[in-house]
Amino acid sequence: MIEDFIAALQNFARNKTRTLLSLLGVIIGVASVIVITSMGASSTQEIQDTFGTSGLDMVSIGSGFMRRGSASSTLVFDEAFREDLFGAVSNIKHVWYKNSFSATIAIDDTSSSINCAAIETGYLEAYNFYLESGSFFNVTDNEEGMQKIILNHATAESLFPKGDAVGSHVIVVSNNISFGFVVCGVLAEQTTGMENGAAFVPRGFYSKKISPNPPAASVIVQAVAADKTPALVTDITEYCTAKTGSTYSVNVSSMQTMIDQMSEITNSLSVMLAGIAAISLLVGGIGIMNIMIVTVTERKQEIGIRKALGASPFDIRRQFLVESASITLIGGAIGIIIGVLISFAVEYVKGSSFIVNINACIIAFVFSMFVGIFFGLWPAIRASKLDPVIALSGE
Repeated sequence: MIEDFIAALQNFARNKTRTLLSLLGVIIGVASVIVITSMGASSTQEIQDTFGTSGLDMVSIGSGFMRRGSASSTLVFDEAFREDLFGAVSNIKHVWYKNSFSATIAIDDTSSSINCAAIETGYLEAYNFYLESGSFFNVTDNEEGMQKIILNHATAESLFPKGDAVGSHVIVVSNNISFGFVVCGVLAEQTTGMENGAAFVPRGFYSKKISPNPPAASVIVQAVAADKTPALVTDITEYCTAKTGSTYSVNVSSMQTMIDQMSEITNSLSVMLAGIAAISLLVGGIGIMNIMIVTVTERKQEIGIRKALGASPFDIRRQFLVESASITLIGGAIGIIIGVLISFAVEYVKGSSFIVNINACIIAFVFSMFVGIFFGLWPAIRASKLDPVIALSGE
């Protein structure tokens, strides 16, 4: 077989143009598959980087909508709901209530319109937020409704360009009512995650001064572990559906399920596009079959001589199969190299992480080999069946 491979390479060298044209279809097909799958893998990684790793164990429950004519009840996110949820659904580590309100925050002549979140103690820490300076809320701050405020990095930078936010007093105006707050903390810059509030106050303050004893606008449930989050989403959805009689009464979501769904869509698109790209491999295989038929016709006398010297039909068949497989082997290797280089160039221009799908490289290479053998089989069988007398005559 090694001799057949060497002979194939010598034949390729004698017919450079024909060999190059045969290689093009395989190279383009393999390179396309590599580029598409690599970009899909990079997109999936980009999605995960965008959301980050914080909050993957969190499940958000918000009000849904009621269909017209629906007789189902509406859930109220009060303390009774929290206690009932803990007792009815497993894998829950903690439950936080959250409300939001629009406000204007000001200091001296500088003011800014913000979305302010009223949160309970431990909420920011559970989302893996870090402080640039200051401290988080404690239990007393929430229970007593202390007028303390935590600013995110951007808000603190715009109000306090000198970086002296912690300990400073600010005015927060909501519904035309002014409240004085002390800045107790500034969050470090956050580039990932779903929580993007500009400022945070104790929910105890909100329930005492903004809206007395309000139900929560949203409920944040922390799972006992990140891998329990998908199951927790399902269990909470079933619990709320059983309580209200409608699957539309609440909206249950999590970052983990969103990432999984988006990754699944990206992977499905990559597989579909890779399948379309692989069609060019089949087209290249048809071209290889055509070239091999021409090669068999041109080399009839060579075949006749080999048969006259004792070569069996198996030897002839193997010779031409090795030759057709060698074309796709070389084309597959070149296609992988070109595909990796193109993928690297595209991801470099985009500024994204460069990821090569190794499995796709192996599958594309093996498939190209299969194409070479499959489409080279009939010409090889045709060559092995040639009558040596007719072959030697060149007819």
